[in-house]
This record gives sequence, structure tokens and C-alpha cells, in this order.
Amino acid sequence: MSLSVHEQQSLQPFNTFGVAVKAHWYAEASTDAEVREALAAAAALGAPLLVMGGGSNLLLTGDLDALVLRMVSRGRRLLQEEGGQVLVEAEAGEPWHPFVLWTLEQGLAGLENLSLIPGTVGAAPVQNIGAYGVELKDVLHSLLALDRLSGELHEFRADECEFAYRHSRFKRESGRWLILRVRFALSRQAVLHLDYGPLRQRLQQQGIDAPTPLAVSQAVCAIRAEKLPDPQVLGNAGSFFKNPLVGEAQAEQLRERWPGLVGYPAGSGQVKLAAGWLIEQAGWKGYRDGDAGVHELQALVLVNYGGASGRQLLALAQRIQADIRARFGVDLEIEPVVC
Repeated sequence: MSLSVHEQQSLQPFNTFGVAVKAHWYAEASTDAEVREALAAAAALGAPLLVMGGGSNLLLTGDLDALVLRMVSRGRRLLQEEGGQVLVEAEAGEPWHPFVLWTLEQGLAGLENLSLIPGTVGAAPVQNIGAYGVELKDVLHSLLALDRLSGELHEFRADECEFAYRHSRFKRESGRWLILRVRFALSRQAVLHLDYGPLRQRLQQQGIDAPTPLAVSQAVCAIRAEKLPDPQVLGNAGSFFKNPLVGEAQAEQLRERWPGLVGYPAGSGQVKLAAGWLIEQAGWKGYRDGDAGVHELQALVLVNYGGASGRQLLALAQRIQADIRARFGVDLEIEPVVC
């Protein structure tokens, strides 16, 4: 057995909130064989198996009586190219942003708008990560996952992943599938997505009239760095709440009362409201209760100023949810996984 299982392992270095909790058992898997060994070990221990990537979409509220498996597999490769279309594969444990930069170095377009998102390649499809007008579903070709119930491998095409806004079948069936590697359909000919206002403005300010994918990536990184705190400096999990979807009639009623309401058509008679705008209007931006707070520059981000527990951060989130529901009649959904 090559898998090494440790007891009473601190998870503080492995979650971007920097919450100090422990795992009863802990292991790291760099190969498919070690993943299977971890499943067997969890069964032998009679413990649930909790799989972690970069810990960037996770709020830990207490010690875990589980075997925590962190995916650390590495590898990225060009599989095939035809007519300027390139199929790229990466292992689940690859850190996301370095992988994006690697694709740009290969002269490939498609992931530039998703630059500087924390986490790993394997976790990206679970959440259907998205930013600046692009979602993972737009570039995903297929993925290979292990069925934790049967032990069989299954390949999912993009249209089998049931992608929705910050959602997928892997999130819905969270205890079943363990993603091993992901394939992306990228291109030599860039079709840039510049509809997001601040992104286009940033490029114009830089005097870039004909941006390259690399220029778009750099602009995205600059905007994110200005808006979102660095987890290495201030613990956070990025956007903590999803942008809520409401019906057009409700959105119009809200606009009548709050003319500055920020929302965008989402199709099917729905409007996507800016959760950060709602939270800021309610006065939570910059709020702090002990070491749990709301970022002073971005109301959508909850932060740990050093010693906050997961329970304290969750309690703050629930207070914000209740306030937004009372003020606007809108339910905010927490984006990170709460354990």
C-alpha cells in the first residue's frame, strides 16, 4: 500500500479561509491507485471519505470525523489537434490558475476569462466555475470520474454533466463521483468574451484595441486582485453567495423601490441579481464581528481576519441571509460547501 494515512491532521493549511480544524484521518492521492486505496482505507475505518481539492470553496465548521483525501495528482498534456481545435487534458490535482497560464503559453484560447480562480482542475467542474462571461461548461470537453459506489470508471461528455449556474451533477451527487482528470476543448483562433463591462474598460484604459488571450488574462487578474483579497493574506473563499435568480416581475418590483438595482437577464423569464449589490445596500460591506467579517471592498466576500471559526463565519452568513430576505424578499444561497 503506497497511501500514507495520518491521524489528527490540521486542515488549516489546506483551506483558504484558514480555519483551524482537524481531520481524524488524512491522506493525499497522486495516482488513481492511491485514490482506490483511500476508498478501501475509509471503508476499513468505517469512516466517510471527504475529498478536497484546493480548499478554496469550502467552509469547515468543526473537526472532521472522516478520512480527508486531498487530490495532489499532477499532469497536463495536449491530446490532439485538428483544424485549430486542441484537446487538452489535466489531472484533477493540478492547481487551476497555473494550468490556465500553461494553456496560454501553448498558444491556446478559451480559459483566459477564468484566470486567477483558486482551486484545482478536478474541483472546477463540480462548481461549474465561471467569471467575466465564461463558465467552465463553455470549454469542457469531457472528464473521467471514479464511481465511488461501484469502483468503475466513467467518462462524462460535457452534455452529460448537467451543468447549471454554479452547479453540476457532481455537486448534486456529491458522495458518488470522484473526478480524476478533465479534458478541455481549446482553440488556436481566439474568440474572446469581452461583454463584461469592467473587463472591456480595463483593456481600453490600457490602450489595447485588439487584445490577445494573454492580455485578457492579465486584465482579469488585475481586476480580481483589486476586488478580491488574497487568501494568503486574508482568509476567504472568494464569492460567498451566489447571485440569486428571480422572476422578471419580482425584479421590476424591486427596481421600483430601488432604482439602482443591479441585475441581468438570465433567460426563461428570470433575472440574475447582483448579490454583492444587495449586501452592500443592506450595510454589510466592511462589517466585522470579532475576526469574522465582510470584505471592505467587496461585499460578496466573507473574510477571516485570523482567528474566526467556521461556525462564526457561518453564523455571520446566516445573519446576512436573513437580513437580505427581510429587506428584499430574496434568498441568498451560500456558494462554498459547508462541512
